[in-house]
Amino acid sequence: MSSKKEPDLQSTPPAKTAARPVKGFSRRGFLQGAGVTGGVVGAGLLEQQAEAAPPPGLIGPGETPITLTVNGKPMKVSVEPRTTLLDALRDRLELTGAKRVCDRGTCGACTVMMNGKVVYGCSVLAVDAVGKRIETVESLTAAGRPHPLISAFAENDGMQCGYCTPGFVMAAKGFLDRNPNPTYEQVKAGLGGNLCRCGTYVGVRKAVMQAAKDLKGGRNA
Repeated sequence: MSSKKEPDLQSTPPAKTAARPVKGFSRRGFLQGAGVTGGVVGAGLLEQQAEAAPPPGLIGPGETPITLTVNGKPMKVSVEPRTTLLDALRDRLELTGAKRVCDRGTCGACTVMMNGKVVYGCSVLAVDAVGKRIETVESLTAAGRPHPLISAFAENDGMQCGYCTPGFVMAAKGFLDRNPNPTYEQVKAGLGGNLCRCGTYVGVRKAVMQAAKDLKGGRNA
């Protein structure tokens, strides 16, 4: 019989096992990470909002006095920041030549000129027109005699109900300022931003062609 003793398993301390690496992420880790990330993102948003915050003294939301240069004259008017140039002209300055029809920047009945460019009055804020030269259809008779476009529209029946006519006249004025010697097809394309429910397009185009000749020849100039 062997005298060799068997090892006492109960008294032998268990061998230490290496910690297993945790794969993926835990719910607690995810929440902690989300909290940190949210804080960073939130701080970024707050920083952007701070940068976008309006400076002190910004106009609105109530009415504020502005000065518009219309047909060569400074005109003072009080408007809300949301007031369109069309509304300021019609309702505050009593220049009612430009008409409201679609109020969506589509029909062209509210066409005016701003710094020499044709624009829809319903799509421009009055406060954005400050410091710019605004021309309305009223300017074409300000000298005491009609502009050649006015005479040409009358002579070529370029109107029926007349509601769209001021917009067409101003669109034609802007077009002829850029293209004083157009072809008929160029006139057709150049006035494509204005609509007439009466369908007087042929008369309008003939009127613009006649006005181009009259302007070139010095008639009523």
